[in-house]
Amino acid sequence: MHDRDPIRSLLTSARTIAVIGCSAKPDRDSHRVAAYLQRAGYRIIPVNPGLEEVLGERCYPDLASIPEGVAIDIADVFRLSEHVLPVAEQAIARGARALWLQLGITHQEAERRAAEAGLLVVSDRCLKVEHQLRFGR
Repeated sequence: MHDRDPIRSLLTSARTIAVIGCSAKPDRDSHRVAAYLQRAGYRIIPVNPGLEEVLGERCYPDLASIPEGVAIDIADVFRLSEHVLPVAEQAIARGARALWLQLGITHQEAERRAAEAGLLVVSDRCLKVEHQLRFGR
């Protein structure tokens, strides 16, 4: 049976979301989205090479630095489009289930590679908005 809403299925089954480009500044979208997702019950793993901790969680410089035993369900990307390809490659290598590119972010090659590797790919959409549309938080 074909899933009518793959985003709902992903958000229902996901537990851990790596937020690439997560900011420690509360006024930044990446911080607000990560905080929302954390309040919604997801484990957030901030990824930002310039920070040690965000939202009470250890911050990693990149996806490859996250310990191998940590399953990444969604790689949520807050980076400029030109920086997406290496993130997509790391998400594939880490076995992430989905590559999520936030509003305004697209990268045809990265999206193609991730999809060919079996990841669900969502681009140019806000994870927080999509969650709120489906679960009304």
